[in-house]
Amino acid sequence: MKILVTGAAGFIGFHLSKSLLSKGHTVVGIDNINNYYDINLKFARLNELGIARSKAETFLNKSIGEIYNNSFQFIRMNLEDRENLPILFKENNFDVVCNLAAQAGVRYSIENPETYIDSNVVGFLNVLECCRHNDIQHLLYASSSSVYGQNKRIPFSTSDNVDRPISLYAATKKSNELMAYTYSHLFNITTTGLRFFTVYGPWGRPDMAIYLFADAISKNRAIKVFNKGDMSRDFTFIDDIISGIEILLANPPEKSFENPAYRVSNIGNGSPESLGDFIKAIEASFGVEAKKEFLPMQAGDVSKTWADISEIEKLGYKSTTKINEGVQNFVQWFKLYNESN
Repeated sequence: MKILVTGAAGFIGFHLSKSLLSKGHTVVGIDNINNYYDINLKFARLNELGIARSKAETFLNKSIGEIYNNSFQFIRMNLEDRENLPILFKENNFDVVCNLAAQAGVRYSIENPETYIDSNVVGFLNVLECCRHNDIQHLLYASSSSVYGQNKRIPFSTSDNVDRPISLYAATKKSNELMAYTYSHLFNITTTGLRFFTVYGPWGRPDMAIYLFADAISKNRAIKVFNKGDMSRDFTFIDDIISGIEILLANPPEKSFENPAYRVSNIGNGSPESLGDFIKAIEASFGVEAKKEFLPMQAGDVSKTWADISEIEKLGYKSTTKINEGVQNFVQWFKLYNESN
């Protein structure tokens, strides 16, 4: 298939593009390469996909981009670009769209709310409009486990009420789900929302806990442990996340007499780990005990996440990466990446 991956220079978008290409698909990747975190990491990911930095730095002013090996094309573009995004869709005849571009981060949304509306709401509307007018077979888009807010039911199920987000980031992701439902209903677009649970692994974002912990340990600084360590997360290794996306891509929801072709799905490990055990796994990979600074809970954060993955398991999904294996894999990459940069 010919697949558009938005956010292709991002953590999940990079891994998905790499996996899709390995399976013989043609991939067009777009990303605005914003400076929310170190752009050098984003360019390094693109370099792994065969796109030189010199070819990826310039914003699109017409619908051409750098092509690698006849199967991957990268274009630097904003989702908010209402002029060029429709041209891109019209010229490429995509079969499937995987919208992973978004302004990420719960805490950052408290200080920079406008950025989240621009990228996650306005940008997503543009993607929906392009799908509507270009006969896209299936739109998959990144939602988040953050939509569950302070949900009391454990594990978190897609049937749970998610009307009380506690961060603007979560509110924009809930908005995406509502918008997708409307477009599925009105225009017969097949949509799948991907509720990711605490993704980690090689090439991960520098603002994520495992990267922050590894960076502090490598520099002999104290790691910041929020809620005094009384937290647990459904940590999910990146390879399992990609497996889940590809399973859902290959099994689109079906339209029924009563319901549009709309679905939201959890993609997680299905088994939460305490923050303490997660830190111990990182310490073991470095062979040192970390200095720790215990702090109160941060605004917009939750104490526990746990994914009910029973629905996606029916499609053949299995989360196979144990926490010690996944953390060791990340730390090996972290050391190599920082030695070479």
